[in-house]
Amino acid sequence: MDATPVMNSSKPLIPAGPVAVAATPRRRRALAPLEPVSARARWLLGLSFFVLFVLVWAFFTLGGFVSPTFLASPATMVREGVLLFAQYNFLHDIGMTVWRVLGGFVLAAVIAVPLGIAMGTWKSVEAFFEPFVSFCRYLPASAFIPLLILWAGIGETQKLLVIFIGSVFQVTLMVAVTVGSARRDLVEAAYTLGANSRGIVARVLIPGAAPGIAETLRLVLGWAWTYVIVAELIGSSSGIGHMITDSQALLNTGQIIFGIIVIGVIGLISDLAFKAFNRRLFAWSTL
Repeated sequence: MDATPVMNSSKPLIPAGPVAVAATPRRRRALAPLEPVSARARWLLGLSFFVLFVLVWAFFTLGGFVSPTFLASPATMVREGVLLFAQYNFLHDIGMTVWRVLGGFVLAAVIAVPLGIAMGTWKSVEAFFEPFVSFCRYLPASAFIPLLILWAGIGETQKLLVIFIGSVFQVTLMVAVTVGSARRDLVEAAYTLGANSRGIVARVLIPGAAPGIAETLRLVLGWAWTYVIVAELIGSSSGIGHMITDSQALLNTGQIIFGIIVIGVIGLISDLAFKAFNRRLFAWSTL
């Protein structure tokens, strides 16, 4: 009688097919290079810096380490800000400054974006314009103020031109670089599919560079705010820069700081709005 083999029950049975190994979740490392953070953590970290900044400011001013003549305390700044809105029609000054920034910036974008696209697309156009645009890019917009006052007076045209000069050359070169860095394989593929030169520009170069152009406009809009304050410091009867000049003559550092903070808040709001608009309009660029 043949003996039947007895299986050893102490050893596990090993399946013959491939074994699926469960993927272990990757552990996040704090402060690792390029490690992303959640949206909630980003907001908390950003807000915490502002809180820390105000606490340090309050410590030095309320503690008597700095004279109020040179630096007002946060409480004094808030009180002076309320006074500006209640008695000095500061809301009108804010509106005038915002209008000047947007007006000069839009004028610059209308000219700079098409010119930058042309320079990035056709190398002969770039060779013709690039030396002059690069030369003008290094000229400070504030240096043109005396000439602009002579040419356009001290009205709104002069202030719009200061912002225009400070923005147009920057946008032109940045857009040209963005368009000129298009992927050559996409261009060659479009030619292979039968596209002509006009189709390459309209269907490949401009759509591919659109997210970068929008980001360029967002960055230069921030620079435009610095130019408008310079324009309003000289020969202006309204605007945030005009208020800062008047407050400096009265040694009212509370109003000066409040005006600076208002500029920063408006700039931050416009920057966040621009970012949200770009993400919504060019959601495909992050895929």
